[in-house]
Amino acid sequence: MNENELSHKIIGIAMEVHTALGPGLLESAYKECLHYKIAKSGLFIEKEKAMPLVFDEVKLDCGYRLDLLVEGKLVIELKSVDMLNDVHLAQVLTYMKLGNFKLGLLMNFNVARLKDGIKRVVNNL
Repeated sequence: MNENELSHKIIGIAMEVHTALGPGLLESAYKECLHYKIAKSGLFIEKEKAMPLVFDEVKLDCGYRLDLLVEGKLVIELKSVDMLNDVHLAQVLTYMKLGNFKLGLLMNFNVARLKDGIKRVVNNL
C-alpha cells in the first residue's frame, strides 16, 4: 500500500474515532484510540517513535518523537487545540525531513468535523 492509499485508510479510521469520542478530549486520548484502531485494522503502527537528529555526522537523541508512524512511511501528528498554526505544520515537516518520509497527516481532533482539522503534508524530498 502506498502513502496515498494509507492516508485514505487512516483518515477513515480517524473519522470513526472522532465520531465516537467527539471533540474536547486530550491529545493523548485520541492517540491511544487511534493507535488501537489502526493496529486492529492490521496495519503496522508505531507510537511515540523516537526521531534522532543527525548533525555533523553524529546521531543525537534530542527527544523528538513522532506521535504515530504507520507502515514505516506515513507520519501522523495529532493535536487537540483551538486552531492549527504554522508551528504545528513546521513540526510535522521537521519529523518528515528527519525520517525522510514523503507524507504526513496533521490532525486536530478539537473540531466539530474532523475533515476540517486534517492537513495533508507532503515532503518534496
